[in-house]
Amino acid sequence: EDKPKTPAMVIGGYFHTAILEPDKLKSFKIIKSTTRNTKVYKEMSGGEICLLQHEVDKIELMQEAIMDNKICRDLIHDDGCGNVFYEVPGVTEIHGNMWKGKADVVNHDERLVIDLKTTSDIDRFKWSATKFNYDSQAYIYSRLFGYEMLFMVIDKETLQIGLFDCSPDFYSSGEDKVRKATDAYELFYKTDDFDSKQYLITKTL
Repeated sequence: EDKPKTPAMVIGGYFHTAILEPDKLKSFKIIKSTTRNTKVYKEMSGGEICLLQHEVDKIELMQEAIMDNKICRDLIHDDGCGNVFYEVPGVTEIHGNMWKGKADVVNHDERLVIDLKTTSDIDRFKWSATKFNYDSQAYIYSRLFGYEMLFMVIDKETLQIGLFDCSPDFYSSGEDKVRKATDAYELFYKTDDFDSKQYLITKTL
């Protein structure tokens, strides 16, 4: 269940924590080193993946950019009404199998599920969203929580912020992917005498 963490995962975790639960930032270990190959890093990290100071500096700029933007701040920060929740788990049945997920933000006032993303090129986010299967995520989360999905995206280089909502086509392509995943799961894990070595794809070009 616990996959080994990559630097990108640790950086992503720090970014989410900085925005949603800044009081928990002290649980992250930060090392003043230029790279993860230095002697200092290797000695201090003890084999764990830790954050480098320059990565933290960049995340702090990203956090400030989001918090300085009134629309973003209002979407993800509760105004005291108790209608905005973080790290919300959900589970539901989709196409005959149980699916679970955890929403970054559920805003009941706006009836939105909000997911925080970082990108290295915000102009290409529309394309990378499909490539990285965010359409599947949008479909699953809309089913889990019953609200529309909104991606709040910040460019790591320029600090440009984007809000991306989801079209019916985007949800639909996500549902197609979930259906295909379901079919593969049924075949590989629920079919008696299934031999994966004999499995192949046949298509006409």
